[in-house]
Amino acid sequence: MKVEPEVVHTDAAPKAIGPYSQGIALGDWVFVSGQIPLDPATGELVRGSFADHATRVLANLDAILRAGGSDRRRVVKVTVYLTDVGRFAEFNEIYATFFGDHRPARAVVGVAALPRGAQVEIEALAAR
Repeated sequence: MKVEPEVVHTDAAPKAIGPYSQGIALGDWVFVSGQIPLDPATGELVRGSFADHATRVLANLDAILRAGGSDRRRVVKVTVYLTDVGRFAEFNEIYATFFGDHRPARAVVGVAALPRGAQVEIEALAAR
């Protein structure tokens, strides 16, 4: 039986700003594209602190997971990109609050820059 990829889309997360999908569901998996702190209503980078940015990214991730038939408790792998690894501890506090006692596999990568001047980007893989 051949399984076809399904595009995942929700208005509760920002539209893709390039030639990609918010996410793809394939069989029992949901692949969420990298999310930056864009406001879904305006498509603009949210204003505020690093914590505001990280929280918005996780909210966008959450919305796409739900649209794809999953949720944060079913995330198995996360990749985080930070423009300032010095914010690692601050990010960990926000991340831990978001996931609660669930602990997906994770990598954190320091990068020189992200789209639109974002400070954080997150992509994820989850079971459906």
